Amino acid sequence: MRKYLILVGCIIGMIQWQVFAQNKLDFKIPVTVSTQMQSNFKTGGRLLLHLTIQAEKEPRSKSELTIGVTPKDWNCQKPFLINTKDQQVMVNGFDKFKLNEPIKWYCQVVYKQNEDDGNENVAGNLYSQLDSFLVTEKPKFSLQLQTMIPALNIVNHPYVKSISIKSQMLSNFSKHERFLKASILLPSSYFENPNKSYPICYRAPGLNGRYDQVNGMLSNKDFATWWFSKEAPQVIYVFLDSQGPYGDTYQVDSDNNGPCGKALTEELIPAIEQMVHYSPNSKKRYLAGKSTGGWVSFGLQVLYPDFFDGCWSYSPDPVEFEHYGLIDIYHDSTIFYNRWGYLQPGRRTTNGEPTLSMKDWIHGENVNSRTNDYRVSGGQFGAYNAVFGPKGADGLPSLMFDPYTGVIDHNIAKQWEAYDLKKILEKNWASLGPKLQGKIWIWMGDMDGLYSNVATRYLQKFLDKTSNPKSDAIIRFTAMAGHTQEWSDKAVIEMVAAKAALVK
Repeated sequence: MRKYLILVGCIIGMIQWQVFAQNKLDFKIPVTVSTQMQSNFKTGGRLLLHLTIQAEKEPRSKSELTIGVTPKDWNCQKPFLINTKDQQVMVNGFDKFKLNEPIKWYCQVVYKQNEDDGNENVAGNLYSQLDSFLVTEKPKFSLQLQTMIPALNIVNHPYVKSISIKSQMLSNFSKHERFLKASILLPSSYFENPNKSYPICYRAPGLNGRYDQVNGMLSNKDFATWWFSKEAPQVIYVFLDSQGPYGDTYQVDSDNNGPCGKALTEELIPAIEQMVHYSPNSKKRYLAGKSTGGWVSFGLQVLYPDFFDGCWSYSPDPVEFEHYGLIDIYHDSTIFYNRWGYLQPGRRTTNGEPTLSMKDWIHGENVNSRTNDYRVSGGQFGAYNAVFGPKGADGLPSLMFDPYTGVIDHNIAKQWEAYDLKKILEKNWASLGPKLQGKIWIWMGDMDGLYSNVATRYLQKFLDKTSNPKSDAIIRFTAMAGHTQEWSDKAVIEMVAAKAALVK
């Protein structure tokens, strides 16, 4: 009966929301494509109209309300009308929209058309300039897509190298060219010892992070001063890139993104290490990262235990899926409501106050996706779904849970076990345990904003009970600390250097 009531509540809530939004929101905004951009236009993309009351920000970077629609048969020669009364149009954030208050709203439209990158503000996508209107008046203007987002640039600096290689493995998988990228920050003594094999650390970015993060590191005066001082450890620091067709690839092989782990370890890393004269025989190849990068660094260490020599993982995404946040994907009926029938929270403050429900989170990703569901949203759950799940009959990722009711498909959830890091360790400890000794360091805040601390606690419980060998993994929790709160590139690099110094 409890499961029945939860499912009925999901369906009724979805219907009520749709009717309310369609009846109250009445926009008709034409979108055109400038003459200069028409040659860059690709059909089948997602139009996202962003609205905000924050005058100091571009709406596409932070908006309170987003309207999404995938135009059918739009050839860009004629305007496309975004009509909120259209059944195909989806709206996120309607509760923030005050219909009767004369507030100025700023708006901007983005066209997501880069199918090699699931994200919005990335190279190849188009966007308009800003316009504005009072909410008490219907908009009487059009928005024109007239700017294409350029490719990333890496800072021009003598101690920074960048690399971009065509991945034959990923290109064969996707049947078109795909590239792997990274940037490399060299230690201050590198040019004095150009043939020396330095310790090397691969920094996995947070969700949808890019290899241009080295730019921010060098623009940070305190870090740059320290890095080039005599006190700084002599370590090569590599910034990986997480671009993928459905969002972050998590740097692992998957049915939907392709052999990303194999491409990383057999194509990109060998090319990087040849460039910087790293000797694999030195056994000083390390991993580090926070959040998604925390999962990646720990996950790669577990999946490639001989290839990598140690990991530093901060606030990793759920490392096991019986505690996927607060959801047990193997046994719960829906991700939208917990077992007591309450809305399942997805985010919280460090005081424990829920700030976003799973239902609203997924709805936001549905709006951002050209399929009207989270599969190609480029967001957190679109990425999870593509990385951990199988490919569907239509060539897109299969849905682990229904995008509108949250009901879990347990046949698909079962297939996620291949990426459940705790289960992998449980099943293979006899062979993995010896290879992972001295290689695992994890930090987690016990008030993690995404509830990821729960999974890490259960990982620790398993590791504490291991034998033959008894795990020596270091897992540290900080009371009342939030997501990635204690992350520090400087601290990581110092720990890497200290570990490398112990290697004979």
